[in-house]
Amino acid sequence: MKTVYDVQQMLKKFGIFVYVGDRIADLELMESEIKELYFSHLITKDELHTALAIIRNEIQIEKTRKAQPSVKRRTNFEGF
Repeated sequence: MKTVYDVQQMLKKFGIFVYVGDRIADLELMESEIKELYFSHLITKDELHTALAIIRNEIQIEKTRKAQPSVKRRTNFEGF
């Protein structure tokens, strides 16, 4: 497991599909579901730690992305 997609595929194996519409909320819900799988003894401790590290890293990336002001892109047609 190396990406958020890999985490989603693991959740999918257990019939868990996460889509709230907000990327950070989706990631937080995935984190909660992964913990529940571990507490239910359906995944190993290694899988738990790997999945949580991936998700928490992605949450930080998303929060950083939201904190940065958006930059308006120029097109080749501006000014014509």
